[in-house]
Amino acid sequence: MTVTGTVVAAYGRQYRVELPDGASTLCVTRGKKGELVCGDRVLIEELDSGHGVIDSLAPRQTLLYRSDPGRAKLIAANVTQIVIVVATEPPFSDELITRCIVAAESQGIAVLIVLNKCDLEERVAAAAATLAPYERLGYRVLRLTAREDASPLAEHLSHHLSLLIGQSGMGKSTLINALIPDAQARTREISHALHSGKHTTTHARLYRPSTQSALIDSPGLTEFGLHHLSSGEIALAFVELRPLLGSCRFRNCRHDREPDCSVLAALARGEIDARRFAAFRALCAEID
Repeated sequence: MTVTGTVVAAYGRQYRVELPDGASTLCVTRGKKGELVCGDRVLIEELDSGHGVIDSLAPRQTLLYRSDPGRAKLIAANVTQIVIVVATEPPFSDELITRCIVAAESQGIAVLIVLNKCDLEERVAAAAATLAPYERLGYRVLRLTAREDASPLAEHLSHHLSLLIGQSGMGKSTLINALIPDAQARTREISHALHSGKHTTTHARLYRPSTQSALIDSPGLTEFGLHHLSSGEIALAFVELRPLLGSCRFRNCRHDREPDCSVLAALARGEIDARRFAAFRALCAEID
């Protein structure tokens, strides 16, 4: 008997697939198929043993992955929203936020930034200032304290397959525990000496907070390579640059030192955040 399902967890070459009735079964792939990830929709053959064999993969609407030269790591498929979790403590990486947003924009995926641990009132102002450029660009920033009330996030998850992503120690597991009480995602102790959290989530997992939403919890990130994108794709992923692209004197303008560059002119007028522009140039230099 064949049936469709959704990959909710991946363990090497074994995959847990959720079936239409809400049950799940452990599956392997038939033959040499490419890597599958959480969110993938598959056709499986159910076996008498209670396990299954994945026969085929449905076309993906979106695919998030990170890449370095010669190596790519798939993260999640068919995601419609990326939820970037940062916190007032420990310090978070502004560069990592930018990289996550670029990856999302390159796939046409909505972005929501969650600022967690806002009960640490003395640290909120500094964190909010770091996030202000994103808010000015129209990115949503949600402030909350997960251990007290995570319900504000639940409202933003409706009708989305969301990917929860961020560094370790930002409170992702606490959010998962609050939104899905039976998820048994362990909370993390913060390493004050290293200003980073101890990794507890080692495999991505898809949960369903409600009948109208799905949420993928991913392992804590320390890096997010974007070597699979071209400089042109990176430029398009910076929403403030889009209206300016194609207006430069040179069709192949790199927006670096070229004369009559519309992007550099906007930067000089203060219309583009200098920190964001520096991040753009750094990403382009990295893949060149």
